[in-house]
Amino acid sequence: MAQVELILLQRVEHLGQMGEVVKVRPGYARNFLLPQAKAVRATKQNRERFERERVQLEAQNLKRRAEAERVAERVQGLSVMLIRQASEAGSLYGSVTARDIAIACAEAGLTIDRDQVKLDQPIKTLGLSKTRVALHPEVIISITIIVARTAEEAEKQSRGEAITRDEDEDDGEQLILGEFTAEDDDA
Repeated sequence: MAQVELILLQRVEHLGQMGEVVKVRPGYARNFLLPQAKAVRATKQNRERFERERVQLEAQNLKRRAEAERVAERVQGLSVMLIRQASEAGSLYGSVTARDIAIACAEAGLTIDRDQVKLDQPIKTLGLSKTRVALHPEVIISITIIVARTAEEAEKQSRGEAITRDEDEDDGEQLILGEFTAEDDDA
């Protein structure tokens, strides 16, 4: 399959820096890089235009990066809490997605788009998880996601305590189960 040559207009993770000419598959160029204005085709005309506008593009990039770094300093160590229903074993009925995280971050004061959340895989269990948020292609912060059944459970998790059911409930069930097993053994 033939590859397409593009000029990157901004840094793209795992691909290259601004101004680099890269070769990518046609689908990646057509469906992601070109529609999101992250790159332009590497034609003679576009190369000349890029060289004329390079200083302006780099200045805009530096301005956006500085702004992202200020935001990153302000929200350093951010943790967001998500309340979800889960089984006794801690498996969620559903999963936590990038969209859920973006909404929770907005409620915590960090307005981001779900595309900025770099979630390797959906979160499907209760507990603490770390994920990355790209404020700028060169500024990536780490946030903590606390997934719990209740706010009290989330507080326990944030303090590092294990989440278990109340001991009083467990003891009562064990007594009842113990009575049934004792009767079953006698019979």
